[in-house]
Amino acid sequence: MKFYRAYVEITNVCGLSCSFCPAKELPSMQMDMDFFESIVLQLKPYTKEIACHVVGDPLTLSNLSAYLDIIHRHGMKAILTSSGYFLKKHSYETLFHPAVKQINISLNSYNKNDTALTFEQYITPVLDLCQAKLERGEELFINLRVWNLDEVMSERIFNEILFETLSKAFDVSLDLETIYSEKPKSIRLANKVLVHFDNYFEWPSLENQNYGHGTCQGLQSHIAILASGKVVPCCLDCDGIIELGDLHEESLETILSNERTVNMIEGFKEGKAVEELCRKCSYKERFNTL
Repeated sequence: MKFYRAYVEITNVCGLSCSFCPAKELPSMQMDMDFFESIVLQLKPYTKEIACHVVGDPLTLSNLSAYLDIIHRHGMKAILTSSGYFLKKHSYETLFHPAVKQINISLNSYNKNDTALTFEQYITPVLDLCQAKLERGEELFINLRVWNLDEVMSERIFNEILFETLSKAFDVSLDLETIYSEKPKSIRLANKVLVHFDNYFEWPSLENQNYGHGTCQGLQSHIAILASGKVVPCCLDCDGIIELGDLHEESLETILSNERTVNMIEGFKEGKAVEELCRKCSYKERFNTL
């Protein structure tokens, strides 16, 4: 069994309250450093890449570099996903740590929060990070996420301002009408700096309607480990509804071979969602073309 990446939530605190994210049900916590290293060691046979989040923002942690040191020491790569609000909290030595393969910044978090920051105050550190990456010749990717597209263009005003700002900063053309009509996956702004587009999506919930069966990338391309140590099948199960096991109590190898895990894997192979949460998840429709 191999995974493209594992999501390891070093903290479930994001510092914001975005309207497109679910309300956090679990208590706030930070993963203990020694426990984190034990998880990294257990993941080594399964993946080479660790995304340091599920719903938390790793940049809220003042000792982020220590977690990155552990990942680097064991020859693995890290993905950092952030709202961008906490970039100033870290030096470029941390953000451009040799373990970091990619930094994702969710730009649409700005207009979905009650914040005293102006747009310029928010976007300037983001653009400065991109500029520093280019000036220093850093090889990591910076992925600027605009995951707010929809058919009714509900974020048109914000996106017009954002696209104009990015166009000027990188001397590229980001035409709003073209992007909404052609729906490109991404546009290159500079060397390994991209703006990535996607639609709003519905988080899985037991309160959702039933979307039926289908397959999914959970337990196929990735798994997730919450800050509590609970192992879940995918990065959208942020509340641990489908708890496959707890790494405080048993090994990852044991968890990945238990009955509940195997039943999910075999079910997805047959296009069957054996878990209720999976049947109430519309995101899996992206992987089901029939």
